[in-house]
Amino acid sequence: MLYAVFLRTLLFFFVLLFSASCLAQDNYEIQVYGSDTVKKGTTMVELHSNYNLNGPSTRVNGVLPTRNALHETLEITHGWTETFETGFYVFTSYRRDQGYNIVGSHIRPRWRVPESWKWPVGASLSFEYGFQKRDFAEDASNFEIRPIVDKQFGKWYLALNPALEKSISGEGESKGFSFSPNFKVSYDVTKVITVGLEYYGSVGPVTNWDTGANQTHQLFPSVDLNFSEDWEFNFGVGFGLNSGSQQSQGTILKMIIGRRFSF
Repeated sequence: MLYAVFLRTLLFFFVLLFSASCLAQDNYEIQVYGSDTVKKGTTMVELHSNYNLNGPSTRVNGVLPTRNALHETLEITHGWTETFETGFYVFTSYRRDQGYNIVGSHIRPRWRVPESWKWPVGASLSFEYGFQKRDFAEDASNFEIRPIVDKQFGKWYLALNPALEKSISGEGESKGFSFSPNFKVSYDVTKVITVGLEYYGSVGPVTNWDTGANQTHQLFPSVDLNFSEDWEFNFGVGFGLNSGSQQSQGTILKMIIGRRFSF
């Protein structure tokens, strides 16, 4: 019964994602989360590197151009218990005419459902708050609630992140929560190589979705390399699924390298 509910939920969000145009996730930390948290006493250090090939070449709503910009994010996550972790982010941006800039930082506590509950799916919930400079984002600070559901089916893996985002200060602070669904499906080709598709988007305020012309959504064909439990590697190429997403986001190369340390 629970499996059937899970499959219906995945089908609903899959239809939702591809029947509406959506805003792409910020070009600093592009990742669909799995439900697992970092183990107790372990620290995960990740570097997110995203390069924009052909995004906006001029300011858009006061935000500096992102074409040929390299966005890198340092993420440090520590596991405090077997079911609770806290992540901390520092965002940076480099473009030849802009130089190197520290953009802002976020903090993200997350709790997952214990294995002892014996749920048929993995599930966790994160809360994220942070700020960024006005030159690099329309909102100076924001808050996010991210439910995470995932499941491994043999060699297939599915993950769903139906996030809710709220501007605390900035251009969007008068709006309510925006719905930003992220989705990933992948397949284990070998024990080391996993190929997949990642989707990132936002349909706007939950009570009043943005018009199609103002919505964008992106798809990232990706590959994960599973060298060992201590290492993480992900690479993808993202492109817009409509003209709005290609104009506002462009084509993006993304790479994540992570290493776990036990103390």
